[in-house]
Amino acid sequence: MSKLTLGSYPHLLGFEQLERLLERSAKAGNEGYPPYNIEQTSDHSYRITLAVAGFAEDDLSITIEDRQLVIRGRQRDDSEGRVFLHRGIAARQFQRMFVLADGVEVGEAVMENGLLHIDLTRAVPETVVQTINIKKG
Repeated sequence: MSKLTLGSYPHLLGFEQLERLLERSAKAGNEGYPPYNIEQTSDHSYRITLAVAGFAEDDLSITIEDRQLVIRGRQRDDSEGRVFLHRGIAARQFQRMFVLADGVEVGEAVMENGLLHIDLTRAVPETVVQTINIKKG
């Protein structure tokens, strides 16, 4: 069985990048930690909220790598010298990736009550009408 690609459809010229984007999104993983919300805050803006209780601002990093928003968290293990009778809160690290469309810019990031809020805005593309002249051959 052959794999269907967007290049197989004659009306979808130049959409190979979209196909690569979908493949990259599928490979980003479906891990459940930390939980997050994505909300639309206006017609052209979004907010990603991650539940990062137990992480300090210094434990988190936010980068943009190849049109991907990458959020990493790494807690320091401060359990040295402490005796736990039960340890249900693990000091674990994480990495969350969100693929950004062209024109989406990352705004500010705010930490509030164990939630990390990252604001995104999408630039509104201008409608362009272009006339192509026909030359005699």
